[in-house]
Amino acid sequence: MTGLRCEGRHYIPDSGPVLVCSNHQSFFDPVLIGLACRRRLNYLARKTLFNHRVFGHLIRFFDSIPIERDGLGISGIKETIKRLRRDEMVLMFPEGTRTSDGEMHPLRPGFCSLARRGSTTLQPVGLDGAYQCWPRHARYPRLGRLAVAFGPPLRPADFVNWDNDQLIAELAHRMQECHGRARCLRALG
Repeated sequence: MTGLRCEGRHYIPDSGPVLVCSNHQSFFDPVLIGLACRRRLNYLARKTLFNHRVFGHLIRFFDSIPIERDGLGISGIKETIKRLRRDEMVLMFPEGTRTSDGEMHPLRPGFCSLARRGSTTLQPVGLDGAYQCWPRHARYPRLGRLAVAFGPPLRPADFVNWDNDQLIAELAHRMQECHGRARCLRALG
């Protein structure tokens, strides 16, 4: 990393349960978003990463929530809901995996039930530059500029009457806007 620019932190709710929903570019993403947040952040991490010789220690240090490779799994869902009911913030990547090309990909619907069960605010975030610093196929990271942009949150009252397709479409749109703003921020240097 050679620099991190951030905008829109004022959009982050001061209290209450929040699912922070971001695009997923690299292994840097949880750290970048955690640095940019004004509140303590809980992390979801793929169960297999808990055994990784480098990331495992870091993931356990941050008290991350283990999730199954193809979804949250029952224990991951229960723990996430428990933390949201304690009015905490949880970071998730609704795309389900890191990007293979630096662009945002379709969102998976898993976040919908979490948002509805806990009357949870959805906080859209976009980040850019992490893919260029550590693409999925690269073994080691390299230096580069990074940017994080937060957008206006989706509150439970906003989506109470929406079906999952509407919720997915609106969150994807807001995340795309944030990603675009992050891309512009990064270009400014």
